[in-house]
Amino acid sequence: MTTLLLPPSETKRDGGAGGSSLELARLAHAEALMESRSAVLEALAALVAGDDQSAARALKVGAKLASAELARDRAVRSSPTMAAIERYTGVLYDALDAGTLSPAARSRADAHVIVHSALFGLVAASDAIPAYRLSHDSRLPGLPLTRRWAGPIARVVAALPGPIIDLRSEGYAALGPLPRRSERPDAFFVRAVSLGPDGAARALNHFNKKGKGSFVRDLLERGPLPETVDGLIVAASDTGWTLRPGRPGELELVVPSTL
Repeated sequence: MTTLLLPPSETKRDGGAGGSSLELARLAHAEALMESRSAVLEALAALVAGDDQSAARALKVGAKLASAELARDRAVRSSPTMAAIERYTGVLYDALDAGTLSPAARSRADAHVIVHSALFGLVAASDAIPAYRLSHDSRLPGLPLTRRWAGPIARVVAALPGPIIDLRSEGYAALGPLPRRSERPDAFFVRAVSLGPDGAARALNHFNKKGKGSFVRDLLERGPLPETVDGLIVAASDTGWTLRPGRPGELELVVPSTL
């Protein structure tokens, strides 16, 4: 089964289902990631229980947002939850616009989309999570995120069935690297590029996120996801996107200038 591996967003939607709260045992990959999830949650709780300024610096939160973001983290175990694909906002998730997906496309998202959270590790699109603030480059005292997450997440990713299409940022990819090509030739990191007047591919910055979100939305709306990389390349073309081989272990997503 094809997996679309997405980054999270630093911005999250507030609220959630009445009476709900975080249930770690109900998140995807609970057995493989429970120990790391618990350790990161405990380290985050210890951080936000201390000095506000130190906590804000560790979380890389500006003064204007610090009060609200620290309050989120202090209530993370008791605040209401909603599906991860609805919780995240920002450029990629605004383009994906999960709330307006057709029922069939939303079902495909629940089956194929995995989001890589710095707090919870890999979560399914439908996993119920609270609002929180923790990024791949946050500094939890005594608990480097890369050291805590890289091994467990890499093992989960390596065991995923079918092609893995990695649309994460490089910062999140470092928290759970893809398997080596020799182990999983069907695992690809995606680089969003634009084509210059000379036809040369150039890396994108801001429109990188919008392009990935729009591409995932179109792919989910198209129909069942193909179960081979070649099939995904054809499916992308069917929706007007160019997905093509890049450097070894990579695919290039050509984002049109009209997006």
